[in-house]
Amino acid sequence: MRALRIVAAICVAAALLSLSLAVVSAHRGGDGPTEDQNTVWAAILRGASETPPRDTPARGVALFFLGDDGSIDYMIVVARISNVFAAHIHCGAPGVAGPVGVTLFMGTPGSGPVHGVLVRSSFSAPDVGNACGWTTVDDVVAAVTSGNAYVNVHTNDGVAPPNTGPGDFPGGEIRGQLFVAGDD
Repeated sequence: MRALRIVAAICVAAALLSLSLAVVSAHRGGDGPTEDQNTVWAAILRGASETPPRDTPARGVALFFLGDDGSIDYMIVVARISNVFAAHIHCGAPGVAGPVGVTLFMGTPGSGPVHGVLVRSSFSAPDVGNACGWTTVDDVVAAVTSGNAYVNVHTNDGVAPPNTGPGDFPGGEIRGQLFVAGDD
């Protein structure tokens, strides 16, 4: 049974990675951003990367595209997750829980299952007064390229107590360190 779950998790991760590569490819042409957007970062989101690790079937991929105008377009795709109420870029090395630097998504606790695109948007500055000390997109980029930034997707079923299992991890259910996925 455990082997079957491992195989299923690998298949989900492979499917999400394939989807992310297709999104990167589509994002670089057609009706998407211009060719000026040539730097791509990604994060593979899973419970095992959380601090502390979470036992959850949820998975996801976050993609970020840097444009010459200084903004960052992004998309977060998730699977097998419920009650997402927030997603952020945090500052911190792998295994370290760090503060929020950029808010990517805000929702409502107890919102139910999400499968597919959680959010597609852009930002041109980090959160004002964030505890990471970031004041510009360049600060965010520096943290990402040095391996000191991660994406965290937070869940909450809206019922006390917190941290009762999948769909109820307010501190974060899935996480992934950001890495350079492409740079033309």
